Amino acid sequence: MNEKILAVQQMQDYISSHVAEEISLSELAKTANFSPWYAHRLFRELTGVSPAEYIRRLRLTEAAKRLKSEKCRITELAMALGFESVDGFTRAFAREFGLTPREYKRRPVPITHFIAYGVKFKESVKEITAMENVRNVFIQVIRKPERKVIIKRGVNAAEYWDYCNEVGCDVWGTLTSMDSLCGEPVCLWLPKKYIAPNTSVYVQGVEVDINYDGEIPEGFDVIVLPACEYLSFQGEPFAEEDYGKAIAAVQQSMDRYDPSVIGYEWDSENPRIQLEPRGERGYIELKAVKERR
Repeated sequence: MNEKILAVQQMQDYISSHVAEEISLSELAKTANFSPWYAHRLFRELTGVSPAEYIRRLRLTEAAKRLKSEKCRITELAMALGFESVDGFTRAFAREFGLTPREYKRRPVPITHFIAYGVKFKESVKEITAMENVRNVFIQVIRKPERKVIIKRGVNAAEYWDYCNEVGCDVWGTLTSMDSLCGEPVCLWLPKKYIAPNTSVYVQGVEVDINYDGEIPEGFDVIVLPACEYLSFQGEPFAEEDYGKAIAAVQQSMDRYDPSVIGYEWDSENPRIQLEPRGERGYIELKAVKERR
C-alpha cells in the first residue's frame, strides 16, 4: 500500500472510530503524519470529498439508521452525533436525503446511505488470483422462500467492479436503507430468463417478502424468485485488504465442489448470490442446487 493511500486510510479509520466526537483537521493530519493543508488535499483527492463533507455524510447516515431502528428523540440524536443544533441537523438531513428526520422517522422510505469505502481497496488486485495456501471453506445447505428481489440493473457488467463503473457505488447505499429478508443487500448473477434486454447479468438488490407492496426506488426493477435450496460457501475471516484473495479462495472451492456427494446437482435456473465481502465473517457466496435426479 503506497504512502498516500495508507495516510488517507488512517484518516478514514480515525473518523470511523470517532464519528460522534468533534474531529479537527489537525487531529486527522496527525493521524496521517502530514500537514493539515496536505492532508486535506490528499483526502479530497482520494475520496472525492473533503474531510468535513465525509464526516457530515457519515453522521447523517448513522442518524438515518438510528431513526429507523431505534426509539430515539431527534433532539438527543442530533446532539449525540455532534450536530450543533436540531435546526442545523434537520436542514442537513433534508439536503442529504430529501425529507426531514421527523418525516423519515414516521415513514422510512428508501434513501441513499453514504457508504464510506476504504481507499485501500482501490489498491487491491481486482482480478481473481490463485491462492498460495489451501484455506478452509464452510459449506451448508440453506433454503430460501419464494420472494421478490428489488434490483438495480447494469448494462454489461459481469462482476462488481464493472457494475460500479456502470451504475455507481451509491446503489449499495440505497439498498442498505431497505429492510431485507436475509438482513442485508445481495449481489446476484441472473439466469437468462431474469435478464431484461440490454442489461447486465450482474445486479445488486434486496430480497423482500413475496407480499411486499412498499415503495420501489426510481430506476429499480422487481423480479420474483421461487423457493429454492442453496449451498452456502463461507471462507475464513480475512484482512480487509485481502478481500480479492478471500473471494478467489471461495470461488475456486465452488468450482471444484461436486454437489452429487450430498445428493444434489447445480440449479442453473436460479441466481448465484454474493454477499458483501466482510473480513470479520469471511466471504460468502451461494449457489443454487436441486435434488439429484
